[in-house]
Amino acid sequence: MKSSVILIVDDDPGALAFLAATLEERGSTALVARSGESALAILDRLTPDIILLDAVMPGLDGFEICRRVKRDDRLSDIPVIFMTGLSDTDHVVQGFTVGGVDYVTKPIVVEQLLVRLRTHIATSRMALRARSALDASGRHLLATDRRGVVMWSTPKARTLLYLDNESDDDESSRRASQIRALIPTERATAPKEAIIATRTGVKIRMVYLGHVGGDNEFLFCLTEADESGAEIALSRALSVTPRESEVLLWLSRGKSNADIAAILGMSPRTVNKHLEQIYKKIGVENRTTAVRIAMQIIERL
Repeated sequence: MKSSVILIVDDDPGALAFLAATLEERGSTALVARSGESALAILDRLTPDIILLDAVMPGLDGFEICRRVKRDDRLSDIPVIFMTGLSDTDHVVQGFTVGGVDYVTKPIVVEQLLVRLRTHIATSRMALRARSALDASGRHLLATDRRGVVMWSTPKARTLLYLDNESDDDESSRRASQIRALIPTERATAPKEAIIATRTGVKIRMVYLGHVGGDNEFLFCLTEADESGAEIALSRALSVTPRESEVLLWLSRGKSNADIAAILGMSPRTVNKHLEQIYKKIGVENRTTAVRIAMQIIERL
């Protein structure tokens, strides 16, 4: 735990002084705040390794501070340990709900606190190293919750989706809706990939990889999708519309009508109508023949 930077937030000056002295004796740097506002002011300037947070304080309480930390992409990976009263079980539950990773009860047992701090700092640093390694290897990865809200991402994935420059709530909601369509539900299996467009018009292929870190964290891989060549070739060779060429392209990749509907953001009924027009225009009666013709055109590119 040496060289760690720990932010301690507590409105009790005695407890604050005791914890700061204890941690600095072990070689850590202790930052202290006696209110939620002071804590947020520190976090605007510095990024600690971990936050030790009193649950109940006047003004901004610990739960609201944690919510704000977890909403801030720059701070969201910082582990938060709550300090609660011995009998405050409701506070423990609420602390985990807003994003805390652990809790300790007052009065603080120092050795237990030190073990928890060491464990969560080590885990956090390991996760950061893993994400940095993934980014260095060129992987564009991100994880979302079931709502489609981004929980973490490699820097290259952030750049690809323009996440750092995003200030439009409508854009965030639109992307979250697209991501939700890829996450499997209990009743149905969603398509494993889709093409989404950023607000600048760049097309991104998003591939669902599976669950990570629990039931509420879903991993995706991103690549920049350049389908224009294949779509244009199909459109020109078969005299189909751009939208019909998109449908035919995904059909050639073995996608079902339901998958194509989810990927392209249309209803299965609309996909069927597009297929009817495609079959008529290219003079075939079934999808097998249509796929064979499409593949012959794509393979010539």
